[in-house]
Amino acid sequence: MTKKFNEKAWNEYELGYMVSDAGCAVEYRTGDWRSQRPQTNKDKCIKCGVCYLVCPEGAIVLAADGTYDFDLEHCKGCGICATECWTGCISMVEEDE
Repeated sequence: MTKKFNEKAWNEYELGYMVSDAGCAVEYRTGDWRSQRPQTNKDKCIKCGVCYLVCPEGAIVLAADGTYDFDLEHCKGCGICATECWTGCISMVEEDE
């Protein structure tokens, strides 16, 4: 198999690599159509980062206090973070709340 010019092999990408080049939605608001959004009870958060790891959109960001916040401009409301949260501190609420 031959590589195209400037194409990286799978093992040349940084571990945990997130695609952020052309073709991604970083420059667009993609969270406007969701019907539910995540909400966190930060008192129950143990700062484990599981939500950050499982978010398929990269819409979870590290907050200054070590917990995690949601980038609601890009969160599509899939609920994977709430399902996978070990402590149950993330819940999905109706968007109009």
